[in-house]
Amino acid sequence: MFAEMSTTAVVVTAVAAFMAGFSGASIFFRAKFVVEPLAEYGVPRAWWNWLGAAKAAGAVGLVVGYFVPVIGAMAAIGLILYFAGAVITVVRARSYGHVAFPLVYMAPAVAALALTW
Repeated sequence: MFAEMSTTAVVVTAVAAFMAGFSGASIFFRAKFVVEPLAEYGVPRAWWNWLGAAKAAGAVGLVVGYFVPVIGAMAAIGLILYFAGAVITVVRARSYGHVAFPLVYMAPAVAALALTW
């Protein structure tokens, strides 16, 4: 698959995978900058590990997508939907100043999906 992907697509996908993995790990390790806003937004603690697992699965899926393109596309779509839900959660919590954060994590997933098609 690497031979079929442009260098830009490979790099953007790697960045998207890294960012999703970092975001997932931040939840697993209970990084203050992640879990304090989750609590503020009203996200139940029981969901936190599942949210981290979803991000980690998306990161792994993007990497697998180098070899099985349909998996990478599904992972990118899943991450885009995940971060769209995060935007909705932030807006519902009226924390408008935080809307940019999930968008920053969503952008590389959108770009990876666009570049692989």
